[in-house]
Amino acid sequence: MNDPQRYQSALGSRNASAAMQAIWSPQRKFATWRRLWLALAEAEKELGLPISDTQIAQLKAHLDDVDFDRAAYHEKRLRHDVMAHIHTLGEQAPDARPIIHLGATSQYVNCNTELLQIRDSLKLIAIKLANAIDLLAKFAAQWRSLPTLGFTHFQPAQPTTVGKRATLWAYDLSLALEEIEYRASSLRFRGAKGTTGTQASFLSLFGGDTPQAHQKCEELDQLVAQKMGWPAERVFVVTGQTYPRSLDGLVAGSLSAAAAAAAKFATDLRLLAHRKEIEEPFEEEQVGSSAMPYKRNPMRCERICGLARFVVGLTAVPFVTASEQWLERTLDDSSTRRLTLPEPCLALDGLLDIVINVAGGLVVYPKRIAANLAAELPFMASEELLMAAVQRGADRQEVHEIIRRHAQAAADQVKTEGGENDLLARLRKEPVFKGVDFTLALDPARFVGRAAQQVDRFISEVVEPIRQRYRNDLGRQVELKV
Repeated sequence: MNDPQRYQSALGSRNASAAMQAIWSPQRKFATWRRLWLALAEAEKELGLPISDTQIAQLKAHLDDVDFDRAAYHEKRLRHDVMAHIHTLGEQAPDARPIIHLGATSQYVNCNTELLQIRDSLKLIAIKLANAIDLLAKFAAQWRSLPTLGFTHFQPAQPTTVGKRATLWAYDLSLALEEIEYRASSLRFRGAKGTTGTQASFLSLFGGDTPQAHQKCEELDQLVAQKMGWPAERVFVVTGQTYPRSLDGLVAGSLSAAAAAAAKFATDLRLLAHRKEIEEPFEEEQVGSSAMPYKRNPMRCERICGLARFVVGLTAVPFVTASEQWLERTLDDSSTRRLTLPEPCLALDGLLDIVINVAGGLVVYPKRIAANLAAELPFMASEELLMAAVQRGADRQEVHEIIRRHAQAAADQVKTEGGENDLLARLRKEPVFKGVDFTLALDPARFVGRAAQQVDRFISEVVEPIRQRYRNDLGRQVELKV
């Protein structure tokens, strides 16, 4: 804890990784501003403006040594963050001072930097999603054939397998990964568009309303993007003062898709932990409750759900901001975007670390799973028993009525009397079931359909391509914070 008298965001202290925090750090932001000023100066020089090698060299020499104290002094004096950093850099690179930010507007550095931060955040999130998918696929393969009770409406339903259920979690995450990958690949750079997006200042710098000057403005846009490591063809064709703010909402939606998939996984585990079938990792000295020493609460999954709720809840704000951008731009987007751009990235990054930790350490209790399934299996097996009796010559309608009557009585005994499910004992006494192999009819494997084969196909067709795309990024260790 740096200063116990000042508020610190839990996203930084308790959740987000060092890598994600670095992407949204002041150092990354303002060092990127300086690289953008360098790219602009280099591009303008290449296109014929009188910018010297000395000026370029001085800018290159001060890309990372940002004097934050001096910038704070200038911002307090000027009440303008971009001008504060222009003055700070100008003091460090005095020969370059006259050409820093030449022809640009504040959103040249703000928008382009934010797009770079968004792109890198999405790439980091994609890597973490791929790791979670890989771990869940390994878990699915290990337990591909273990029958377990299925649920619809959280009521007992046709059995599935533990592995098949895990593929549903992994598939949700893989669909979110597709969305994140698409969003990252479809991002466009703002480029150098000028104050209201008309490039009027650059047109003037290049000589005014001539075909050559117009051509140089087009080339400037592309050169700056290329120098910043962005494909020249992926630059916004037109903008106002800012890039279209609807993009922030689309990014937030992509992040929310991943958060929702993670929360579904964590919610299911919380339900399964209640049934004592599958649990998240629990460390030797971990405390579940300050009052109840026996508790083994699913706190990691609960954190996933809580952080996911935060990410999803932020989705509306960027779209409201986009809808309220007056004409070419208003400044009421600035204060909210300082929160709604980094914070969902930080929260999702942190919750995905927990997902990876949980997915890599799931604890399965096969005997409890079998016992829970066995308690409900007599009801599930009723159709199998009906068909077996009919095949031995019984009347289908008569058998159906016998099963219905006994099933109702057995269910009443379980719910009203708290007794055991004695449906099978009741049915064994009925003459219509004489000679029927109850053991065969109650084999759980008869009720899981193609679950195991579906696990195999899912891993082959969905997971393996992901593993190939991220083969150099799988198996990374994550730091699980408090």
